[in-house]
Parts: sequence; structure tokens; C-alpha cells
Amino acid sequence: MTEPSLESILEAALVAAGEPLSVDRLRGLFDDAVAPSPGAIEKALQRLAEQLQGRGVELRQVGSGYRLQVPEDYAYWVSRLWEEKPTRYSRAVLETLAIIAYRQPITRGEIEEIRGVTLGSNIMRTLQERGWVRVAGHRDAPGRPAVFATTRAFLDYFNLSSLSELPSLLEIGDPGPEHPELDLEVPLQREPSAGPEDDPHP
Repeated sequence: MTEPSLESILEAALVAAGEPLSVDRLRGLFDDAVAPSPGAIEKALQRLAEQLQGRGVELRQVGSGYRLQVPEDYAYWVSRLWEEKPTRYSRAVLETLAIIAYRQPITRGEIEEIRGVTLGSNIMRTLQERGWVRVAGHRDAPGRPAVFATTRAFLDYFNLSSLSELPSLLEIGDPGPEHPELDLEVPLQREPSAGPEDDPHP
């Protein structure tokens, strides 16, 4: 039996994993004595990406590593596999997420100052339960307020490898067909008064 190419091995691992894999995890597929170097893994991934161009699956680098996914051009058809409509988030949730993404690390008070309204505790709870936002530490100020930042799960979900790939603020209102739940054209919801600080996301 002919030994498969490195690209084929990596492709099989990414299909089986169903989640992003880092270069280190991909190297872990091999015995130490024959494990390819990180550079060899990355070059093989580049070749695999080229081989997949124009097909119904693509290789994408996101915050947690590399993954195989459906290209955005096919989202219209593939989304019909799921009858349940994706959850749509309120404008307040999305505004808060955008502020954290672009201004992180940032405190709750600073978010409220930018938005001009009290930040409902359910908003931060939603973002933390979704795994998009975490407590990244505490500001050296009276009361040592928590500062919030985005997570690798945030990068993975929004198809980003790093925060430098964030779109301009003018593009945020058009989420595209791959993220219909982020459509900003939803009714504004009245925010409840702020409650106790949410627990840090693990």
C-alpha cells in the first residue's frame, strides 16, 4: 500500500476532527521520530488549500487553528439542511460585542459610556455563555473593575484568524448569508437594569 501524502493525512484528520486543529495537534498525528516540522505542516496545508480551490469545501485558518468548512458561496444551499432558524441577537448584544472586539480590553463602565445606556446583565451573560467574551483581568483602578475581551471561539465563529482581520465598522451591518443570525435589522429591545457582574467565562 502506497503511503498517503502529507496533505491527504492532514485532510483526513481535519475531516475527522470536525473542529479547528493547531499545527502542534496536527504534528501529534505522527510518531516523534518521523513527525514533520511545523514549517512542513504549514506548507502542506498551503498545498491542500490550493488543491481545494473551486470545490465545495475549503481550508481556513481561524483563531484555534485550521479547519475544513463550506465556502460562503454555498451557504444559501447548505443552510437548508437545518430546519431550525439560527438565533438572532438583539442590536444591544451586537453593539456590545462590537465595542468589546474593537476596544478590548474594556470595562463594563467604558462600554456603557460608549453606548450611552446602562448595560443589562443579560447582555454580558449572553456573550459569555456563547463563549465569545471572557473576563481578561481587572483594571488597576478603584474597585478593580473587570475588563472584557473576545475569545478564540469568537475568532473561530466569525471565520477570523486574528483580530487584525476584523472588518471595518462600516461593514458590520452586513453579516452576509453565512451568519443570518447577526442581521442587525431587528427591533430594538429594552434593556433591563444592570445586575451583579457575571462570573468569568472559563
